[in-house]
Amino acid sequence: MEMELQLVIDCADPQGLAAFWAEALGYVPEPPPGGHATWREYWAAMGVPEEELPPGAGERPESVVDPAGQGPRIWFQQVPEPKAAKNRLHLDLKVGGGRDVPRAVRARRVTAKVERLTAAGATVLRVLDEPGMDHYAVVLQDPEGNEFCVV
Repeated sequence: MEMELQLVIDCADPQGLAAFWAEALGYVPEPPPGGHATWREYWAAMGVPEEELPPGAGERPESVVDPAGQGPRIWFQQVPEPKAAKNRLHLDLKVGGGRDVPRAVRARRVTAKVERLTAAGATVLRVLDEPGMDHYAVVLQDPEGNEFCVV
């Protein structure tokens, strides 16, 4: 049986998080299916009742896709409740190049990505840079407090 993976992130501002994570991952906003100007128009054509769609939902993309078609689709689903605790699942953005790359080079790559993400709205929680360890990573939060790492 064939399976396709979709990652769903509950949030208050789907359009804002879609824009943030498109930047973070190098993804692109997912366009609405052919023949529809917006996702909202598409959902209406599918028969989704208007009362099930929050104001503004689907007017701008609320999902992002890998332009190379290899990574999973990520959908940002609006929910009424705020984030209440630490995530039990998080993303690692592996930009350093792995252990075969000198630690100083990995740290520069991680730092450059962290700078771009903080400019886009992320917050640094902590830097994982223990003396004697051949590891460098930064733990961040996206604009809604979801934790992720840049490694």
